Amino acid sequence: MSSESNEPCTVRVNGEIDLDTAPSLGRDLATALDSHREVVLDLSEVTFMDCAGLGALVRARNQADRCGARLVLRGAGRHVLRLLELTGLHRRLTVEP
Repeated sequence: MSSESNEPCTVRVNGEIDLDTAPSLGRDLATALDSHREVVLDLSEVTFMDCAGLGALVRARNQADRCGARLVLRGAGRHVLRLLELTGLHRRLTVEP
């Protein structure tokens, strides 16, 4: 059993989120969601994201829903925002500037 913090946790990502890096991101988000009620994913330095990255975000959102936490995507660039819009995930994920 983990103890929850009311302080938001920020997970920062840079570079590419793809088949090679998405599993690590998924683990980082899972760990953060286990111990915090709000997790902010800072995407401001992400240069590329593919479907593996989208999968990591969906799994993290599902985990957040199960444990009553909040997952917020912040600072996503045009290319990431476009991908979220094309897939309809911008409606399911909380996206902030």
